[in-house]
Amino acid sequence: MFKVPVDSLAAYLDFDPDRKADLKRLDKSIRDAAPDLKRHFHAGTLAGEPGMRFKMIGYGKFHYMASSGEQVAWPVIGIALQKNYISVYVSATRRGRPLVALYAKRLHALRAGRNNFSFIQFSDLDGDAWSALVTEVGKVFKSDPGNPVRYWEGN
Repeated sequence: MFKVPVDSLAAYLDFDPDRKADLKRLDKSIRDAAPDLKRHFHAGTLAGEPGMRFKMIGYGKFHYMASSGEQVAWPVIGIALQKNYISVYVSATRRGRPLVALYAKRLHALRAGRNNFSFIQFSDLDGDAWSALVTEVGKVFKSDPGNPVRYWEGN
């Protein structure tokens, strides 16, 4: 796993000078399209605790129940530097389906999973699809800030 050994948002943004401009563009686009998703530094969880251990820039925050029964804080949108690309994690759904899965083809990402996608440079992404995704995530969070992830209808 690629490690970013920092302990603050400013240090995270400065960690990789070659990708700082991409992080800044991502940041501005998220803050413009979804202002209710407050930016924060996600320090990851400690070894032995539930949750993801890696550090990232988070936007919005909610808690989910881990299989251990413990509450885990997680960003609604997370931006993480990887060795060769940048990953975006999105914790929001529409009618029980992960939003990333609904936008994946339009984003033109390097790779995409159910709740995440990766790219090398911000300019690789389709700007309209990215903006639409972030706007929808912001609306989902605003309508249900306690749990923007609903994987089944009627819950």
